[in-house]
Amino acid sequence: MSSIADELAKKQKEISVSEFFERNRHILGFDSQIKSLIMGIKEAVDNSLDACEESGILPEIIVMVEKVDKEEFRVTVEDNGPGIIKKAIPNVFGRLLYGSRFHAVRQSRGQQGIGISATVMYGQITTGKPAVVVSKTGAEDVAWRMEIMVNTKKNMPDVLKEDPFIWDGKEHGTKITYHMNGRYVGGKQSVMEYLKQTAIVNPHSRITFVDPDGRRTTFERATDKMPPATKEIKPHPSGLELGTLMNMSKDTKNKTLGKFLQLDFSRISDRLAKEICDKAGLSMEVNPAKLNLDDQKKLLAAIAAVRIMAPPTDCLSPIGANLIKKGLRNVLDDIRPEFYAPPVTRDPKVHSGNPFLIEVGIVYGGGLQKDSQVQILRFANRVPLLYQQGACVITKAIENTDWRRYGLEQRGGSGIPFGPAIILVHVASTKVPFTSEAKEAIATLPELQAEIELALKICGRSLKTHLNKRETKSKTRVKFEIVQEILPLIAQKSAKIVGKPIPKLSGSITKIMNVVWIDDAVTFEKGRHRVRVSIYNYTPTAQKFNLHMVLPPGAFDYKGLQFFPTEVRDDGKATWDLPKIASTERFDLNFALSGLNKDDYDENEIYSSGINPIFIIGAEPIPGDWDVKGMQITESEEAPVVEDEDEEVDYDESTEALNDD
Repeated sequence: MSSIADELAKKQKEISVSEFFERNRHILGFDSQIKSLIMGIKEAVDNSLDACEESGILPEIIVMVEKVDKEEFRVTVEDNGPGIIKKAIPNVFGRLLYGSRFHAVRQSRGQQGIGISATVMYGQITTGKPAVVVSKTGAEDVAWRMEIMVNTKKNMPDVLKEDPFIWDGKEHGTKITYHMNGRYVGGKQSVMEYLKQTAIVNPHSRITFVDPDGRRTTFERATDKMPPATKEIKPHPSGLELGTLMNMSKDTKNKTLGKFLQLDFSRISDRLAKEICDKAGLSMEVNPAKLNLDDQKKLLAAIAAVRIMAPPTDCLSPIGANLIKKGLRNVLDDIRPEFYAPPVTRDPKVHSGNPFLIEVGIVYGGGLQKDSQVQILRFANRVPLLYQQGACVITKAIENTDWRRYGLEQRGGSGIPFGPAIILVHVASTKVPFTSEAKEAIATLPELQAEIELALKICGRSLKTHLNKRETKSKTRVKFEIVQEILPLIAQKSAKIVGKPIPKLSGSITKIMNVVWIDDAVTFEKGRHRVRVSIYNYTPTAQKFNLHMVLPPGAFDYKGLQFFPTEVRDDGKATWDLPKIASTERFDLNFALSGLNKDDYDENEIYSSGINPIFIIGAEPIPGDWDVKGMQITESEEAPVVEDEDEEVDYDESTEALNDD
């Protein structure tokens, strides 16, 4: 007679991973009709971008959304990537957890092998229709067209039909067409917004979108430069967890602990491996697979106790400050922002053995809303995050930053600030710690939040400097205009009353103003940027000082120069030893930059040295040249370098680059 346990045992059976996600598709982000439409397009576009970049091909992506009936849409995503060989097509699009990137320790958009096959599965669940995949590699004369469905019971692809054909005009590429129930909307969480943000952080891509009404929008590429190719590395030992270490030591092919440490991890040399073994009290020759739990704990503690170099950077592909600015400018051209804070790219750090780095950019003014919360653009490995903003570490870092210090309104001293600004944050990592398989928000890890906050503060200081400069210049200009208008009228009437000639006012104006006013402009003419810097001496005495500018490397044009710089360094930093400028006199500095696109240079970065900064309007002092009281600092009194990155400073850190080492 069978027991209850026997009866229960008969009901137990293995569950296919596709069957699990079929019943729990909300975990993958397919939890509403609006969101499902975006998620499907996102997964296809991510795959296209990854495939193109891995092959060194500048991406050309076409996304088309067509309305079939009230709820059903037909979605087509086509790329110019390397294509997929025939035998791999069914598994790529019809089998969950099938991919080549899961075990690779390097930055990529997709890693789990779930996204595009989950899209095919969701489409067949909601419409009963298969996905149609077309792909051609450069080595083949024909393309292959396949109709694919996911067998959720077996987690295997069902190929309903396949046939070769000639894909006219297409050397290589892939196209997928699928049907799904959804809802097409506009606004901040829409297909258009996703593609717009994708274009910002992938400025090397050309993305064309055809909406259900047939309107075509093209986001042209802002650069022909491909992002740096990422290289696979070994796991970094920093932040390693005990269970991971135990699994790695059991699975390693190396038979000695010394070789295991050197060859299965990055940044561990023979000397460092010996130091770790000595601290753990273990022999370099012991077999790592035979370590017991106590030995593993000692080994982990020893790894944490030694100094290990930061992870290599070639496993990550940062966007870079220049391309972040280009991408923002390319897509936000209709807003015409007043100011782009110089984007910040932090040095790589590690969380749980996974290298990561943070990039931040801030856009201010122009057509942006003044009375609403700032717009937050969140990205992970160059992919926009549109949902679950409140659950993301990026949002928490922004809320935790005191934006009142940087010129934005923040009610109560915390929370998302208000003002005409966009804050962009990009997290690049070999393994982004998402809160769920839907990849909509990044988990709140202390290491990540600390790095994001530091980058936000550096970018915020640039914004603060710009706003202070704008306010000071505006007040001084108003003061000068008043003086220029009122004093001459007073002089005229006074002279008329006493019957004497109208006196010269230049001396009086300099005593009232008592500033050196620097005005500058950039124009683009005939393929060259023409730069003008005008220095007005509105002080009672002659002034002599140095002017410094940060220019694009190699762009300085010496042709036709009348006043040559003292030095132009290879990194683009230029210095002029200005002549003595007499009181009430003006000196004009004119030069040109060559070999740049129009949008590559639009704002001058000007610094001064050898003059009390309280007299200068329009240029920032080089840190260490003068102290806050206006007294010149000697070499022995130079301001110390800030060791604690959390400590606030009052000057823009980007100016530190102007100081000699």
